[in-house]
Amino acid sequence: MALIGVLALQGAFREHEKALRSLGAEVRELRQPQHLEGIDGLVIPGGESTTIGKLLVELNMMEPLKRRLLDGMPAYGSCAGLILLCRDIEDSEQPRLGVLDATVRRNAFGRQVDSFETSLPVKGLDEPVQGVFIRAPLITRVGSGVDVLARVDMAPHGGAGEEIVAVRQDRILATSFHPELTPDTRLHQYFLDMLA
Repeated sequence: MALIGVLALQGAFREHEKALRSLGAEVRELRQPQHLEGIDGLVIPGGESTTIGKLLVELNMMEPLKRRLLDGMPAYGSCAGLILLCRDIEDSEQPRLGVLDATVRRNAFGRQVDSFETSLPVKGLDEPVQGVFIRAPLITRVGSGVDVLARVDMAPHGGAGEEIVAVRQDRILATSFHPELTPDTRLHQYFLDMLA
């Protein structure tokens, strides 16, 4: 079975670990560069993207992780994880892996008090997932090689039209929302299937 490294520097990493283990995956918490040895895939949880990015630099993990991703190691990022994977972050120079050809807007839905849940159709899944959005980012631009998997209606949140909240580029999966905070493990299974 695949060995999945879950970045455990900050954020909701334990919830991702629980979901992955429930699907039979072996999980290793990543806190030091040597923890990257032998992992088959990477999960970057939600949390504070600025803090996680700074810690990746301080712990000398940023460049080794980026190399592994550029070499084709599968990765899944939720919320802050999505931000760290994106090439461009609006109005920010924060450290990032930058391997996903997309632009992201941080905290696009507002503050913590503006958090919400919604039923969300996701391309490739038969039934909608429950999207949990907590100070969530939005993807404002995608490159030609990026497949949009889900959009959310922004009208209830003061926006216009539908905005991108889940994407896949080759072996990189990213969501604005937090599937790890629900009992539904289908997106984690989708990620594990990418390793096959």
